Amino acid sequence: MTTPARPPLALLIAMVTFGPVSIDIFLPSLPDMTRVFGTDVSHVQLTLSAFIAGFSLAQLVLGPLSDRFGRRPVLLAGTGLYCAASLLCLCARSIETLILARLLQAFGACAGPVLSRAIIRDAFPKDQAARTMAVMASIMTVAPAIAPIAGGGLHALFDWRANFIVMTLFGLMLWLGVWFRLTETNLRPDRHALRPDRMIVTYARLLRHRSFLRYTLSLAFTFAAMFSFISGGSFVLISVLGVAPGHFGFFFAMVVGGLLAGNLTTARMAHRVPPERMVAIGIGVGVAASVPLAGLALFHVATVPAVILPMIGLFLSAGLVFPNGTAAAIAPHGHVAGSASALLGFLQMAIAATAGWLVGRLDNGTTLPMAAIIAAAALISALAFVLLRDRPIPAPPPEKS
Repeated sequence: MTTPARPPLALLIAMVTFGPVSIDIFLPSLPDMTRVFGTDVSHVQLTLSAFIAGFSLAQLVLGPLSDRFGRRPVLLAGTGLYCAASLLCLCARSIETLILARLLQAFGACAGPVLSRAIIRDAFPKDQAARTMAVMASIMTVAPAIAPIAGGGLHALFDWRANFIVMTLFGLMLWLGVWFRLTETNLRPDRHALRPDRMIVTYARLLRHRSFLRYTLSLAFTFAAMFSFISGGSFVLISVLGVAPGHFGFFFAMVVGGLLAGNLTTARMAHRVPPERMVAIGIGVGVAASVPLAGLALFHVATVPAVILPMIGLFLSAGLVFPNGTAAAIAPHGHVAGSASALLGFLQMAIAATAGWLVGRLDNGTTLPMAAIIAAAALISALAFVLLRDRPIPAPPPEKS
C-alpha cells in the first residue's frame, strides 16, 4: 500500500496553532472590551465561547469533507474563510457583530487542527503519531505563551483591532504554506463520506466504541478545565487580583510553561510508556492541581500564586493527556480518521465552550466560579477514564473431564 508523503513539521505546527493564536492573543483586550462596546463580562466572553462553539460544530462537517475530497482542498477553503472573517472582526462596530464574526472565523480556523490530526494519522504509524503530536505540541506551546504577551503589547500600543490584523496575516501565511508545501495525504477518498446516513452511522459507531469515548471524554474535560482558565483568567487576574493588562501575558506564559513541560515529557517517554498510562498520570496530576485551587478559592485565598501555581499543574497534566489521548482515540479508526478527528474535536470544543459560558455566567467578582468549574471538569475527566475502561473478557469455563 502506498504511503503518503509526510508534510513539513513546521506546517503541521502552524496548522494546530490556529486555535491558540485566535484565542490567546485576544485575551488581554477582553476586560477593556466591556468599555469599548458598552457591555458586560458575559457578553464579552461570548466572543470566546462563540469561537469555541463554531470551532466544534464545523469539525463535524470538515472531517467528512476531507475524507471525501482530501485534506488539502478543505484546508485551503478553511484558511481562506478565516482570513475573510478576521477582516470582518476588524471592522466590527458592535459586540453582536464581533460575536458573529468570531463564529465565522472559527469555522475556518478549525480546519487546521482537525485536519492536522487526520494528516498525522494518514502519514504516521500509531507510536510515531503520538510522538509527532507531542513534538508539535511542545514547539507550538510557544504560540499560547507568546500570543498574550504580544496581544497585551499590541493593545497597549494601538487597540484591540491590531490583534485581528495579526490574525489575518497569520491566516494568509498558512494559506500560502498549504498551497506550496502540502501534498495530499488522503490517498483513498471515501465517495460516500458526505452521505447524511453514512455520517450518522459513522459518528454513532464511534460513540459506541468504548475506547474512543473513554479517551475523548477524558481529553475533552481536561480541555474544559484549561479553557475555563483561558476564558476567565484575564478577568480574575486583571479585574479581581489587580494584575496590569500588560503583565497578564507573562503570568499566562508561566502557566503555559506547564503545558510545555507535559508535552516534552510525552515526546521523551512516548516510545517507552504506553499512551494509556501517560493519560492516567496526566489526569491524576490534573485532579491534584485543580482540587486545591477550588479549596483555596472556597476559603477566600485570593492571591496570584493561589491561582497560577495550581494552573501550572493543570496545564502540565494537559500536556500528558492531549497527545496520548488523541493518538489512542483515533488510531483504531484509520478508514474514517477525518470523521474520528472531527468528532473528537467537536466534543472537546463543545464541552469547553459550555465550561467557558458557565465561567462568565457565574462571575461574581471572585475566583470561586472559575476555580470550581476547573475542579469539576478535572474530576469528570478522571471519572470518564476510570468508568469507561475496557471490560475484561471473562475466562472460559473449565472443560469438564
